Amino acid sequence: MLTASPTYVTQRNGQDANAETLAPLAFAGHAHFTAMQVRDRKIRGLDLHLDRLRAASMQMYGHALPDERICAYLRSAIEAGPADLSLTATVYSPAGEFVVAGPGIEPEILIRTSPAATGPAGPLSLATFDYERPLPNVKHVGEVAKTHYLRAAVAQGFDDAAFVDRHGRLSEASIWNLVFWDGEAVVWPIADMLIGTTMGIVRRQLERLGVAQRAQEVRLTDLACMAGAAVMNSWTPGIAVSALDQANLSASPALMRTLHRAYEMEPPQDLDLSKATRVESR
Repeated sequence: MLTASPTYVTQRNGQDANAETLAPLAFAGHAHFTAMQVRDRKIRGLDLHLDRLRAASMQMYGHALPDERICAYLRSAIEAGPADLSLTATVYSPAGEFVVAGPGIEPEILIRTSPAATGPAGPLSLATFDYERPLPNVKHVGEVAKTHYLRAAVAQGFDDAAFVDRHGRLSEASIWNLVFWDGEAVVWPIADMLIGTTMGIVRRQLERLGVAQRAQEVRLTDLACMAGAAVMNSWTPGIAVSALDQANLSASPALMRTLHRAYEMEPPQDLDLSKATRVESR
């Protein structure tokens, strides 16, 4: 039983995990996941998390677990801990990796909870590296390059790493989405990258608020035209970015207020799908 603290719960397919069930996974890396913050046992953007897990499972395994079953597993883990916590749900194939899985093998799910988090205070300075993630639209495990470049950035005196693709476009940061502000509109970078659930929440709520936003290719040379920048992930809808390489970025209270206001507009969703209101993606 791996539940020494009520804040730390590890369950496989809705049951408490043990060393025997986890041992095969400790040496495997063909899996995908989603990470979320749970508050009062509810989740903002639940529909986006379910969409992410479903799409990634279909792409990687050709099968996806029903939303209702995933919600039941999430509810089991959440009810075993405090009302506020962090949660990671990892989907994998029991066939393992380095083999061809048969068509009838259904994915399984591993859920781990830990204390609630809000991320660093910031602002953050980011060093850029030429790097493109494989399967960039999937939040998959085994991201050795992210940790490698994070540590390389810190060794250079920065706080974290951001990535530039082969076309010179800024895409994403180590565990973050990037977002910019031109003084009038929120600017989302165009590149092959993971569309984060927090990013999805903010984008649809900005639309409802009537805040101007657009997507465009952003290169380091474009930063002189930007009035601010931030990163976001499941921890937070916005932490200010003070520098990208040698380009210093102005602090933008307006951007930070806008991002956090949009996120707070998103109604937390109940894990009972019969009660949850599915928020239409736009």
